[in-house]
Amino acid sequence: MPDLPPLSMPFNPAGIELDRRQGLSRQLYQSLRLRVLDGRLASGTRLPASRDLASALGISRNSVVRAYDQLYAEGFIEGRVGDGTYVAQLAQASTPEKKLSTNSSTGLSTGLPTALSTNWLDLPVNPSSKVIQGDGFARIEKHHLPRPPSGPPRAFRVGVPAFDLFPFEVWAKLNAAFWRKPDLQQLCYGDPAGDARLRGMIAAYLRSSRGMQCTAEQIVITSGAQQGISLCAQLLVEPGDGVAIENPGYRAAGHAFAVAGAKLHGVAVDSDGIDCSAMAQLNDCRVAYVTPSHQYPTGVVMSLARRLELLAWAERVGGWIVEDDYDGEYRYTGAPLAPLAALDRQGRVLYVGTFGKVAFPALRLGYLVLPPALVEAFAQRRAVDVRHSEVSTQAVMAEFMAAGHFQRHIRRMRRAALSRRNCLLEGWPTVAGVGQLPAVPAGLHLTVAVDSIEREQQLIAQAADVDVEINGLSSYWLPDSTTPMDKRAGLVLGFAAVPELAIKAALSRLRQAWRG
Repeated sequence: MPDLPPLSMPFNPAGIELDRRQGLSRQLYQSLRLRVLDGRLASGTRLPASRDLASALGISRNSVVRAYDQLYAEGFIEGRVGDGTYVAQLAQASTPEKKLSTNSSTGLSTGLPTALSTNWLDLPVNPSSKVIQGDGFARIEKHHLPRPPSGPPRAFRVGVPAFDLFPFEVWAKLNAAFWRKPDLQQLCYGDPAGDARLRGMIAAYLRSSRGMQCTAEQIVITSGAQQGISLCAQLLVEPGDGVAIENPGYRAAGHAFAVAGAKLHGVAVDSDGIDCSAMAQLNDCRVAYVTPSHQYPTGVVMSLARRLELLAWAERVGGWIVEDDYDGEYRYTGAPLAPLAALDRQGRVLYVGTFGKVAFPALRLGYLVLPPALVEAFAQRRAVDVRHSEVSTQAVMAEFMAAGHFQRHIRRMRRAALSRRNCLLEGWPTVAGVGQLPAVPAGLHLTVAVDSIEREQQLIAQAADVDVEINGLSSYWLPDSTTPMDKRAGLVLGFAAVPELAIKAALSRLRQAWRG
């Protein structure tokens, strides 16, 4: 930087360093703003005339004027008629030695970004803060979703379908057709319950494939199944209410209910599904969350007798059943089973469906099928959060279904999942401490028992060392479960995420890793 000329300056600009390869006015603005915020330029300090500062820094006067204009707009400086420019009267921070946040948005047209070198990591966090210690923060700290696995799908990732087989070219053409000449009405704010045509297509699909006598008016589109579960938690549960969930089970559902303030009751799952006799002992419970078509993660299919028993429980206590049919399309012997919602005659079942297990998870498109009396409230509650789902995805999916692509794709996905399941079953190595693989009549994953937690963790770690992804069954249990730890051990393996060649290669690596 050149030596500063001996001008009469109200403050010393010597510490201002400007990189001439970048925007000078932007850098000057940031430097002056930071000095105001950290107290180096106190309120009432007179700033030099733009011409003098430009001369001192060796830059054009226009650069200084632009920087001053931004500071004026944000209220950091003020002009006094006939008396120059001064730092505005600003409230002083109680701890000036700490850096202050300077990351605000001005919405002005100068194009000057407001981010400064002040680092958010430097900001103090007071653990005694009432906000941080509030009930909502405490619940989310205990009940949040883990970060998803990084990288492309690999064996044996759970919850991922064979989306390498998705007809992306067809989807791209339909998407392009929508945007080539969009209906202007669709580009306005839409119905929070979702696109009318898509709701109609979903209702028709469920009538033919699941035997559900539902209408389009009963459906609310959601951003995936998880939002549907969360809406159920928000509207069906008051803080302190008991909620029955399968144990082991889908922990993300439990988190949604717990964040809403529910008291989670983990109910055991046997060969017929959730234990309804145990639920009958829960006096504070009016809501149950279940996965009857293919229990997550054990794979049990709820028997008809147990389904009727569960419906009778809901009618008896005036309760609600949240039915998550997350992978109901994947039935390998016979047609998909009729869901609880198809057996419900009292309007007690809220059905959660998703396109993520048929298309791909990133689509974030799901739906709720609700008793008619609940539809308006659910749509209103959802609108508070997201107004409505993204328009083109709904419109394209509706056309995808109307043109027959959806049904063809489901058949293809079911065949692929069956082939990949068989590949896993045929090549699975015999391993000490691991039980026999079960029959897998449905779904996208299987669970096999392990004789101890230590053995479970050892096998998972050895698999990870050879780039094979396996989940431990122990992680699906509630922390306060009374079941002995070793009885919770097992391996959960998704078999649909990768093709047969990748499955065989992963099994080969596992044999080597587990041999010792």
